Amino acid sequence: MKAVFPDVDAVIFDMDGLVLDTETTYFTAWQHAAMRMGYVLPDEFCRSLSGLHFKQVSEMILAYCGRDFSLDHFNQISGEIWREQVRDQGIPVKKGFFSLLGVITQLNLPFCLATNSLLANALECLDLAKLTHLFTTIISREMSVNPKPAPDLFIKASELLAVPIGRCLVLEDSLSGVMAAVKAGGIAVYVPSQTPLDKRAEFLADFNAIDLDLVARMLAG
Repeated sequence: MKAVFPDVDAVIFDMDGLVLDTETTYFTAWQHAAMRMGYVLPDEFCRSLSGLHFKQVSEMILAYCGRDFSLDHFNQISGEIWREQVRDQGIPVKKGFFSLLGVITQLNLPFCLATNSLLANALECLDLAKLTHLFTTIISREMSVNPKPAPDLFIKASELLAVPIGRCLVLEDSLSGVMAAVKAGGIAVYVPSQTPLDKRAEFLADFNAIDLDLVARMLAG
């Protein structure tokens, strides 16, 4: 594992769990919705859904709870719980994001957001975190044929930034995101959103960083 970044010409951010602490809000909403329906979704199971897109999450929840489980009802309840929660509390920004953004600005590097979320959902989350104005380029699920762990989102991000993917720093917090970054050919950085750390993501990534503060220091040199 290299100790310093190679030359970087752009930065690609994931959103959920990397820029925003949305995953804990999702997990809480899922668990409360499941409880209302007479089911239990353990913390470990919820953590296993980190970085997956909506269809994969739905499939895994259905497989875990059984074919009699009503996904439509679950999605309705969990959505209501989630919105009530974030309206009251907002969505926290991850530690180190603003210090990293400061370094990116000083270095005059273009940056963007690449997320498995739909654009409307991404904009809603960014608005709740008061970050809507920061990301002028967002690559969302609608813009890619295949979601992460396929590389499509990051390849599209590279095209829109007009920077070769091999010179893009790709920041991810999940195994599926790291896999997508590696497949795309980006400089993959694993910044875990939860513990225990995913050993597979640690092994696959070009770099590991405990938080975005450390990424900022590494990028600043």
